[in-house]
Amino acid sequence: MDQKPLGKTGETISGIGLGCVTFGREIDEEQSYRIMDYAVEKGITFFDTAEGYGGGNAREGRLATGIDDVREMTAEVSSSERIIGTWIKANGIRDQITICTKVGSGGSPENVKAKLAASLDRLQIDRTDVYKMHSPDESVPIAETLGALDAEVRAGLVGCIGGSNYDGAQVQEALDASAAHGYARFEITQPIYNLAHPEHAVDLFPICEKEEIAVTPYSPLGAGFLAGKYTRGDRQAIPTRTRFDTAPGHIDVYFSDRNFNVVEALQAKSKEIGVSMVKLAMAWAMTHSAVTAVLVGARETRHIDNALEAYDMGLDPGLRSEMSAWD
Repeated sequence: MDQKPLGKTGETISGIGLGCVTFGREIDEEQSYRIMDYAVEKGITFFDTAEGYGGGNAREGRLATGIDDVREMTAEVSSSERIIGTWIKANGIRDQITICTKVGSGGSPENVKAKLAASLDRLQIDRTDVYKMHSPDESVPIAETLGALDAEVRAGLVGCIGGSNYDGAQVQEALDASAAHGYARFEITQPIYNLAHPEHAVDLFPICEKEEIAVTPYSPLGAGFLAGKYTRGDRQAIPTRTRFDTAPGHIDVYFSDRNFNVVEALQAKSKEIGVSMVKLAMAWAMTHSAVTAVLVGARETRHIDNALEAYDMGLDPGLRSEMSAWD
């Protein structure tokens, strides 16, 4: 697996990241361990989690991401962070993986400090390589949040910082505030990016390329929407155990005439060239010049295989341009 620059830190991350949102929510601990074992075997060593992923502590706060990623879970279900922490301790491979976790319950200095400590405790580590704001907190001035994050970097508890679900203007605001106050800057961003939601290629990616910020998009398949699982106009026909069944908020994000047009075009192209919809959609997300590592969620090891095959396949520039023009 290729290693890609983690912003200007001098560190690198694997060219595919493992999105750990499924752990403790859609798959149990044993299956989560199998997924992590398989990912590392295949060279995927960048793991992305968050305080709100999974069960248990996932009920501590609502993530303001526009997608209902936090579902009420029973207390018996472990969180993603706890599962990863148990796996790390059992395998003794902390130095082989890059861990990113996120705070989604608010950007106040007090909350950042407390929630980082809680995340480190669940992960059973003394330092996280990457710590992100899960989404902008408009109730707190960005300079205050950055000051808190900078303090954790200086204390050695965080390697570098970044933001998830930030648009271009918000990332620029954060960069300006860091420069003005001498704080650690965002080295990494985590936007949604797929054929159904390509907009950040216009507003965010140019800033990241200019400032050498790593871009690690999530949801390359649109939470399964681009796999052709859903029917235009029928919000009731949601297959069980799919991401849309687990997190119904995805329905409002993806169900639109424009997006179903894209799915139909993807289906037609898939049949024409004999490449699966999943691999085509993933390859499209992976091959933008600004993208450092696409995050791939997995419930089964074959989902990792699909990502690896898409990564190795690449995408002809002409085909990518054609796909980008679908509307």
